[in-house]
Amino acid sequence: MDTNVKKISIGADHAGFNLKEKLKQYLVSKGIQVIDKGAYSDTSADYPDFGHAVANSVLNKESDFGIAICGSGNGINMTVNKHHGIRGSLCWNEETARLAKQHNNANVISLPARFIDENTAMKIIDAYMNAEYEGGRHQKRIEKIDLTKQQC
Repeated sequence: MDTNVKKISIGADHAGFNLKEKLKQYLVSKGIQVIDKGAYSDTSADYPDFGHAVANSVLNKESDFGIAICGSGNGINMTVNKHHGIRGSLCWNEETARLAKQHNNANVISLPARFIDENTAMKIIDAYMNAEYEGGRHQKRIEKIDLTKQQC
C-alpha cells in the first residue's frame, strides 16, 4: 500500500452511504486518516454535494486523494471532474483502479455502490493505492485534459 497516503477524503450519497461506512473502517484499520465528507445517513441526498466536498478536499490538500461513491458511480464522478485539477476515474474492478493511477494519475476514484460489493471495493482501493503513476507518454495526455479558454 502507498505509504505516502496518510489522509483520504470520502463522500457518498444515500446509495453509497453503507459502503462508505464499511470502507471508512477498512481504511482506518490500515492506519489511514479518513475525512468523512458525508452523507451521514442513508436518507435521500444529492450526490453533487458530496462529490464537490471530496474534490475540494483534494484540491485544498486536506487529503492525499479522494473516494466518491454513489449508486452507479457516474453522477458523482461527473461532479468531481467539473473541478479544475481533479482527475476522477470510475472504478469497478482492480484493473480499472490500477490503470486510473498508472496511466491517468487519478486523484479521485469513484465507486458504483449498487454494482460492487464491499470486498470488491476494498480490492479496488488497494489496487489504486499500490499502483504508481508511470508518467512518460501518459503525462502529455494528462496535460491535454484540462481546457483553457484558448482551447475551447
